[in-house]
Amino acid sequence: MLIGELAKMTGCEVETIRYYEKEGLLTPPARTPSGYRRYTNDQLGELNFILHCRSLGMPLADIHTLARFKADSSLACDDINELIDQQIGKVHRQLETLQLLEQQLLSLRRKCHDHNQGEPCGILQTLVEASEGSPCPCHTPFDQEPHPAHRHGVHE
Repeated sequence: MLIGELAKMTGCEVETIRYYEKEGLLTPPARTPSGYRRYTNDQLGELNFILHCRSLGMPLADIHTLARFKADSSLACDDINELIDQQIGKVHRQLETLQLLEQQLLSLRRKCHDHNQGEPCGILQTLVEASEGSPCPCHTPFDQEPHPAHRHGVHE
């Protein structure tokens, strides 16, 4: 199958397929005499494996590692477990970050309760004041430490 067919079958962009090939995640396909890539069902399986791992938020380096384990079943499962445990830890940290972000946004949202035509919007006013160096109420008291951007006088 040609790269366009592979892309259509997997829902993956052609450029992404080429990138995975360049990064060594996808076995390079044979080429036709005119230079077109010819993919096989084996490469379709490889790409589906990569895409499944990506859907779980795994970085390319971890996918490389998992592909090596897949190719050599004699390698220890403990290493795969450790890799997945690390990914679970990353997800937990992301959840904590998103929960903090939600609290910050809720705090900001409380700055404006009504549709105040002609009066300054409390949310916009808070954002403007924070951009000018005033304390940012949406980042306190939820943050135990100042937000990294705040240490430099920049608010995200």
